[in-house]
Amino acid sequence: MKRILVVDDDIEVLETIQLILEIGGFKVSALNDGEEVFNRIESFNPDLILLDISLGHIDGRVLCEQLKSIESTSKIPILLISGLYDPKDFTTLNYGQDDFLSKPFQMDVLLKKITKTLSLEEDKPSFLLN
Repeated sequence: MKRILVVDDDIEVLETIQLILEIGGFKVSALNDGEEVFNRIESFNPDLILLDISLGHIDGRVLCEQLKSIESTSKIPILLISGLYDPKDFTTLNYGQDDFLSKPFQMDVLLKKITKTLSLEEDKPSFLLN
């Protein structure tokens, strides 16, 4: 079962996403405070992070850049979400995210993006050492 860390400061959005992802067969850890991300990553070990850009006093884009710049978290795929930005804004702006989804979004679109992002992770070639 794939593990997804969802970070959003809007409790209603957070609970809705958590419910949909759990119904979709994912193990979910929900977090409404960006300051706790590093601790939660250490304890939950997510396969993917769903990260809101606007987290109150923390900018999710900066948090994404930090996560991608640290060796222990750099390989975790990050899907940025936001109601303030359009997807075309992210054709030129790269904060290290693996994908972007603008709010409001349909849950089936979210599930498809998550599945696609996790599939990319699984499709990477693996090499066996003799």
